[in-house]
Amino acid sequence: MIVRSLNDVEATDHFVEWGNGTSHRLLTAKDGMGFSLCHTVVRAKTVSLLQYRNHLEACYCIAGEGEVEDMEGNVFVLRKGDMYVLDKYDKHLLRGGRDKDMILVSIFNPPLDGTECHNLNDPKGSAY
Repeated sequence: MIVRSLNDVEATDHFVEWGNGTSHRLLTAKDGMGFSLCHTVVRAKTVSLLQYRNHLEACYCIAGEGEVEDMEGNVFVLRKGDMYVLDKYDKHLLRGGRDKDMILVSIFNPPLDGTECHNLNDPKGSAY
């Protein structure tokens, strides 16, 4: 059995400041579960161009609000109780809310090592 808290993770290198928010990597590859579980904060008024080229991701919004936009210009508003899935290694824009941070539960397959960090200055989008 694995029991771990956000506070536990904050004392490790699995608490990642990724540029426009934070990610508590609660489960990682070393835990042997076959997926990662993260508590992700997307700061209000931020925009991030992202693409996970090596991972599929599912996100469930547990608080706040924000948006995800695909590369065809389709914008999806996200609020508590909404989810989105990047099932084709989709490049996307992730936006925090106008006034509120968006808090997500993120699941990655295959699992993250836990210390990956975005490069938000890459014009092609941050990828890992």
